[in-house]
Amino acid sequence: MEKVIILLGPTGVGKTAVSILLAKHLNTEIISSDSMQIYRHMDIGTAKPSKEERQMVKHHMIGIVEPWESYSTGEYIKTVQPIIENLQKEGKIPVVVGGTGLYIKAMTRGIFKGPPADWDLRNELLEREKESAGSLYDHLRSLDPMAASKIMPTDTRRIIRALEVCLKSNKIMSELHQALTKPLPYEFIKIGITRDRKELYRMIEQRVDKMIEQGLVDEVKRVIQMIKEHFSKFELNSSLITHHSSLSSLQAIGYKEIAMHLNGEISLEEAIALVKKRSRNYAKRQFTWFKKEEGIQWIDVTGIHDPYQIFQKVLQFIYA
Repeated sequence: MEKVIILLGPTGVGKTAVSILLAKHLNTEIISSDSMQIYRHMDIGTAKPSKEERQMVKHHMIGIVEPWESYSTGEYIKTVQPIIENLQKEGKIPVVVGGTGLYIKAMTRGIFKGPPADWDLRNELLEREKESAGSLYDHLRSLDPMAASKIMPTDTRRIIRALEVCLKSNKIMSELHQALTKPLPYEFIKIGITRDRKELYRMIEQRVDKMIEQGLVDEVKRVIQMIKEHFSKFELNSSLITHHSSLSSLQAIGYKEIAMHLNGEISLEEAIALVKKRSRNYAKRQFTWFKKEEGIQWIDVTGIHDPYQIFQKVLQFIYA
């Protein structure tokens, strides 16, 4: 069975630089498994590899859809599989890199297939929620209590997706989860990078500060304006969509909080603090998710900040 290397770990742990060293060593290419790096124009806040890094090693699945477009995990797998196959035909071992647990689960264990996005329906649901806050969650509880129990009442995007699945497929999400797709037919070598939590959180906070210095606020402004201009063409309520967003892109950590600042809801300082807090919380959730993924060989790199030293540790696992 053909091999695929998956280099995973929480946000900010240091995967990007290590993955480039690994891909160069193996004379191969990188496939991103980051659900936010798929969006064009969203570079700073998603910590995309730089242009220089992408010139060093070819990257796939970065900047492939517009911020207003939906993109499912099923579409990700459908796109990734032929990339993997082509690399293997060239005698290369693909290196999958990222922290989106659902993408990795879909590759290694399978996922359920839901209906595609219906923007007319989503806009209708957003309007209903605006008129009566909490009504969508109540509706979901009546249709699919199990799915509702796993979603926070304030998570409008996920509530709308669950309702969309119910209304478009005439099936509930909990039923669809029982009919998983098959995993991809490869031997996955899963290597996880981890650090002491306190050290990781410090690194995350430093990265957020760097993003602000690089111009994250202006980037969010541009993305929101692009989305509004796009939806205004279709006479959809662009302000409603961007403010109470069912768009995955505007749920990205960094974009959601800066958008709150731009809407006058919070100060920039409060937005930055919130980005840091939610980034730390996201890292915690990633650790929890990866605990459920079998066969990960973990490398603790606490105190090590030289990517080459971490790369050497990764090689030991690959050639063990």
